[in-house]
Amino acid sequence: MRYWLYFIAKLLVFCTVMPALQYGVLHLYPLPMPEAEMDQQLFMHDMSFTFLVLAVWFVGVAGLVLIVWDQRRRCRTCLRKLIMPVATGSWGRTVFGRPRTEWICSYGHGTLTIEELQITGRQLPDWHPHDGDIWKELESYQARK
Repeated sequence: MRYWLYFIAKLLVFCTVMPALQYGVLHLYPLPMPEAEMDQQLFMHDMSFTFLVLAVWFVGVAGLVLIVWDQRRRCRTCLRKLIMPVATGSWGRTVFGRPRTEWICSYGHGTLTIEELQITGRQLPDWHPHDGDIWKELESYQARK
């Protein structure tokens, strides 16, 4: 639940920043002819204003892409960024060992598996939660030494 609330919070911040940025562009842009009455809107009639609005929209699209990309690489439990990507499988043996990348939470909450080869359509990343302590095996190995 925290995972989705964090995603919604990032989207809400984005949805407040982008209209504020657009409002700033619309109301702080100097009019080319302040004394003359303008019948037309500036958009598509003033090149610099049109490119400025286009740049704001590109920033908006890039922001949404970054929000989604960042959210996909976070732990579903603690919201920390996943680390240690490990490539598994082989491109030469796509039937038995399809290529994929596995990411792990540094606190051992789970593993995210992302398929590199999409044969049957778009496959969502697969999150595998671990039990309370994934590092038990490592600690027992250290204790035996």
